Amino acid sequence: MSDTVLLAGTRKGLFIGRSDAERASWTWDKPLFPMEEVYSAAIDTRGGATRLLAGATSPHWGPQVFRSDDLGRTWEETKGGAVRFPEDTGAALERVWQLRPAPDGQDDVVYAGTEPSALFRSTDRGETFEIVRSLWDHPHRPNWQPGGGGQAIHTVLPHPSDADIVTVAMSTGGVYRTEDSGETWTPYNRGIGAEFIPGETPEYGQCVHKVAIDAGDPDRMYAQNHGGVFRSDDAGRSWQSIAEGLPADFGFPIVAHPHRPGTVFVFPLVADIERFPPSGKPAVWRSDDAGETWHETGPGLPAEAHTAVLRDAFVSDQADPLGLYLGTRHGAIWASNDEGGTWAEIRSNLPDVLCVRAAVI
Repeated sequence: MSDTVLLAGTRKGLFIGRSDAERASWTWDKPLFPMEEVYSAAIDTRGGATRLLAGATSPHWGPQVFRSDDLGRTWEETKGGAVRFPEDTGAALERVWQLRPAPDGQDDVVYAGTEPSALFRSTDRGETFEIVRSLWDHPHRPNWQPGGGGQAIHTVLPHPSDADIVTVAMSTGGVYRTEDSGETWTPYNRGIGAEFIPGETPEYGQCVHKVAIDAGDPDRMYAQNHGGVFRSDDAGRSWQSIAEGLPADFGFPIVAHPHRPGTVFVFPLVADIERFPPSGKPAVWRSDDAGETWHETGPGLPAEAHTAVLRDAFVSDQADPLGLYLGTRHGAIWASNDEGGTWAEIRSNLPDVLCVRAAVI
């Protein structure tokens, strides 16, 4: 029988939930990495051998990437740190914001996005990483500025079939893309607003909160911005607003259905100065036509919860029907095992949830 594993990284450790393939009832392990901030996690199922990864930051020992090959029962770390900045950069790792295994066919490759904004690449499934120097040395880097959470690469999107192509997003800085295995990087932000920067919309500097790739067309991408929800049909070279029909256009996560082209989910908040769901009622909104129209998903979320969901705390698994999972700033995890038709709270009373990952194994 298949098992479902859910990783919830929080402000005070990692919590692991377990269920069967139906994802209706859950058991939870004791907390791991207590008092450490877990901003990133990954479940790597390539090659039939599952590896869990967690990016944790200890207030005493600093940041580290941990790995588990027994579904979270034991963990290992790399001596001296898996992610380290070269000495000549003059930089030190503050935290790992993103851990992203490459698609099948890119054996053992894992990417890490960090604060300060840098991209690292591993060829041993996350045991050691090397900085992608071309992005660190990009002439725009001195002008990238911290967002509210820090100056970090929080989104890494390897192309599903072309290993030469990787898209990243950062706050602030915007979307950048390489199509030559990281030799060069080009900002792809045309059409995305940056209301906090006076004058004309700049080439880069946008505060993009999250980017997702459509299931049917890797050149179709979706972005949740600091203000606005956008779609690109040309691999990010240009963007258009798809916020019409939503109750608000601010938010952090955006999730593309992994199997159904044109289907995308968001969790709207009122605005940057009011980070609550509209009218205090949390809701996931869904589009099945690439953002042309939107509708609220099914019942089961609380009637009132003045909370927020961060950029990596809303994810899907790969099952059919799709499972959806949200972790909130007030320590709840809400889940749907029917693609948003209904919702249920599967965990409460956690610390502030920073990231969630789930997979049916």
